[in-house]
Amino acid sequence: MKTPETTRALWQIHFCVLLWGFTAILGKLITLPALPLVWWRMLIVVAALALLPRVWRALRAMPPRTRWAYAGIGALVALHWLTFYGAIKLANASVAATCIAFATPMTALVEPALTRQRFRPGDLLLGLAALPGIWLVVGGVPSGMHAGIASGVVSALFVALFSSLNKRMVDAGDALTVTALELGAGVLTLSLLAPLMPLLVPAFAGPLLVLPAGLDVLWLLVLALACTLLPFALCLVALRHLSAFTAQLSINLEPVYAILLAALLFGEQQELSPRFYGGVAIILAVVFAQGLLAGRRRPTHAEQAAISEAHHVAD
Repeated sequence: MKTPETTRALWQIHFCVLLWGFTAILGKLITLPALPLVWWRMLIVVAALALLPRVWRALRAMPPRTRWAYAGIGALVALHWLTFYGAIKLANASVAATCIAFATPMTALVEPALTRQRFRPGDLLLGLAALPGIWLVVGGVPSGMHAGIASGVVSALFVALFSSLNKRMVDAGDALTVTALELGAGVLTLSLLAPLMPLLVPAFAGPLLVLPAGLDVLWLLVLALACTLLPFALCLVALRHLSAFTAQLSINLEPVYAILLAALLFGEQQELSPRFYGGVAIILAVVFAQGLLAGRRRPTHAEQAAISEAHHVAD
């Protein structure tokens, strides 16, 4: 039976997912290349969190080994965002959002090795079931967007890696402090990669220390504050009244929201064939099937927190 608190929490979590869906849209609106876009987004979030005394207190109390572990995860987060926004620049928001949906079956395959859990054959079958969807998606976009699909799939792999590692360390630190530490490490990672990026992936490269101009400033602030910090805070409140199963199914709607917003705001459906959307339907069916199986396994409260934390950092 739903209580008023549960109903309010459901509205809150869906609002969070809608805001996360806008991250792909804002990535399309911001004219910066992928590298400076991600660098500025992470820097703004870290600067905002640095204003909270709670973050500094928890950081000082955290063991050095734990700090280094979270910093390593933060490097993976930075690479995820870099390749995600790279996918948007190389293809479009719909393609990038679809590729991130691959993270769910990928996580099912990667997580047992990283968290020392028992491997489940059903997860492998779900991963294989997504292959026809991937084939349709690739065949349903212009050939010029294939590089964007490749970047998006790599981005989904990074999600699978860092979400599994975050789950393993879910009880090791305060969520806001972990976010500040991981994104701070991400800023440092991208700063070190910047000189090499023109040689590694020229399409992602761009100057870091040039201040954004025009509407890019506004969109970056919206991306960092309204689509990162705000949904994170709301999600933490909502998860107190929702099961991990309900939260995960709601979060799985993010690619749907992103694709609908991209069609509404940019008319991206004109760039993509019905074959692409058929592939999207198969992939999302796999994602929701994975959520149903996870719900039957009755995740613990710690796993519920890991779902939230991994996702708010991912988007």
